[in-house]
Amino acid sequence: MSDTLLGVYSRAPLVVDRGEGVWLYDVDGNRWLDCVMGIATDGLGHAHPKLVAALEAQANKLWHVSNIFRIPGQEALAQRLIDSTFADVVFFGNSGSEAIEGALKTARRYHHVNGSPERIDVIGFAGSFHGRTYAAVNASGNASYLDGFGPRLPGYVQLTLDDEAGIAEAIARPTTAAVIVEPVQGEGGARALTGEWLKRVRDLCTQHGVLLIYDEVQSGMGRTGKLFAHQWFEGVEPDIMAIAKALGGGFPIGAFLATKEAAKGMVVGTHGSTFGGNPLAMAVGIAAFDEIAKEETLAHARAVSAELVQQLNALKDIHGDMIVDVRGKGLLIGLKLVPNNREFMALARDHGILVAGGGENCVRLLPSLLLSGAEAAEVVTRLDAAFADARTRLARAA
Repeated sequence: MSDTLLGVYSRAPLVVDRGEGVWLYDVDGNRWLDCVMGIATDGLGHAHPKLVAALEAQANKLWHVSNIFRIPGQEALAQRLIDSTFADVVFFGNSGSEAIEGALKTARRYHHVNGSPERIDVIGFAGSFHGRTYAAVNASGNASYLDGFGPRLPGYVQLTLDDEAGIAEAIARPTTAAVIVEPVQGEGGARALTGEWLKRVRDLCTQHGVLLIYDEVQSGMGRTGKLFAHQWFEGVEPDIMAIAKALGGGFPIGAFLATKEAAKGMVVGTHGSTFGGNPLAMAVGIAAFDEIAKEETLAHARAVSAELVQQLNALKDIHGDMIVDVRGKGLLIGLKLVPNNREFMALARDHGILVAGGGENCVRLLPSLLLSGAEAAEVVTRLDAAFADARTRLARAA
């Protein structure tokens, strides 16, 4: 490991070189079936030709200008997002954390301009992950991300998803500004919320004048087989939504979307970004959006997900001593394990498949939305071998 880099990552011993579709290659030419995809970021796989072409074409024209000028690509991608969602306006940044920060600022600013500056409290939930910046880690409330970084920021409240009475009471408080929630928790263990849960919280927020923020950074852009995960249900639209990851297909893009009402306080000078919405990012984002938003892409994601989950449940029947649960939604799949998930991730690499970690001792499968049926079968074959190997190693250790 290099000592020139800040040691904040527990890196796998894999030196990456290139990717092609669902495959990731190291510098020695070894390849792995990639079910991490940059943590749900390379939604169309590695080096998708339409994204490469868009990047190359824009790179020969213009890379970056200030947001003091109009950037046509921003307006084009924003219109696509607006036409496909609840939103009226879009702000572009560079990452999911930036999108979350902008969403939180927008919610508090809304109440300020409405004459209720005391409404600053943001309700978040155990198991959530909203990013690594200060407001984002406070919204998540995970102690391991907060320890050693000074006092907690004021106005952040954490509840559990199952505390129905506590959620209702907190939303009704006169100091509450917003609720922030992932329709499908990613880092928290691939936990998919029900339509009933989302509808109840949506109705409570409406009743008490509280803004509802969805974090669809990981669950959005086709990951669940709909363009956004909350779109599986009727009457649960948010006021603000943060997106990123697959929005750029691997190129850094983040955005938050809002209704005009929710964004009414965000006027000139209240927010900004140097690199957000730059021409390179917008060119790739438009290409990625146009591919992901196709009904054929979404239908394929739904079909291959159903096939993969069925096979994973069959694998659970074979390896019931290894797999506790198959969970998640669409191609955001979690396997809750008996063996240590981090140790299993390393073992899976030995069998040529890359999986991501997750809360509650889960590993996550986050493959390309274009994963084929044959590739899905190969995922299961390689996991089967890894679980058999894990059983053998546990028996030896005993």
